Amino acid sequence: MLVNCVAYQEGKKLADIPKEDISEYVKRPDCFVWVALKDPEPEELEEMQEEFGLHELAVEDARHGHQRPKIEEYADSLFAVLHTTEIIGDTLAMGEIDIFVGPNYILTVRVRTERGFASVRARCEREPELLKHGAGFVFYALIDAVVDRYFPVIDSLESALEKIEEHIFVRAAVRSNIEQLYALKQNLMSMKHAVDPLLEAVGKLAGGRVPHVCSGMQEYFRDVADHLQRIHATIEGIREMLATAIQVNLGMISLSENEITKKLAAWAAILAIPTMIAGIYGMNFKHMPELDVAWGYPASLVAMALIDVVLYLCFKRIRWL
Repeated sequence: MLVNCVAYQEGKKLADIPKEDISEYVKRPDCFVWVALKDPEPEELEEMQEEFGLHELAVEDARHGHQRPKIEEYADSLFAVLHTTEIIGDTLAMGEIDIFVGPNYILTVRVRTERGFASVRARCEREPELLKHGAGFVFYALIDAVVDRYFPVIDSLESALEKIEEHIFVRAAVRSNIEQLYALKQNLMSMKHAVDPLLEAVGKLAGGRVPHVCSGMQEYFRDVADHLQRIHATIEGIREMLATAIQVNLGMISLSENEITKKLAAWAAILAIPTMIAGIYGMNFKHMPELDVAWGYPASLVAMALIDVVLYLCFKRIRWL
């Protein structure tokens, strides 16, 4: 659906315009149109393609979605794919925003994400001197907003890991800990897949051959690249801590299994003694010692008990029981 369709000129908002008039405003000098779509139908994308003259490969990517974060150049226009993040309860929801940027237009397409970019539009309109840069500044502001939304997610992942680490040596929580650690690892990898490709793409806008539509905005994109570098370093740090936590938790599981094995072995040895003695005297041979002795039966029971007590105390001393 269409969220906004606004025309700007010389850094100031002209008016909200109907989408049928987009092509007319795009032709004006020093004017650009900013259109925002959310979960559009294929027909809406085709309509925008006709109004702005979008490249068919970029439109095809936007139509299918689930793209890797990237920034691609088509003649004098750009097509960018960014992954958005939202924390809903305890779940990390990943969405996507596709951005078409030209000399006199910018089109955003939100997919699978509820949080919009009204704050970005308000920010741009509060800074008319920067908005004079046109679509290039809006492009920066959108990427900056997406990247800034990564920081709370990273903080929540760090907090979740710290919470798990507090209970990592609690034996009763071993199974739940490993489940939470692997869920956390999955969310962390989703963040890594969102950040790393974008870091490489934004780096190209901060230096080297910068696309014409982004000329004069290198220092702003460099700031975004610095933020992405910080997030990347934090993700790598969490990954190392997570790997250590998983190894410790698996070690706790192995330790618990070894203790159970020791206990079973100890009890098996204790039970083996009376079983052996009873088995020997249960054999039906005619000539066996102590068969005709009056105290033979109680002596056997006492021997069984004494040996088992000694074994129990020995296993207790070496902490097998």
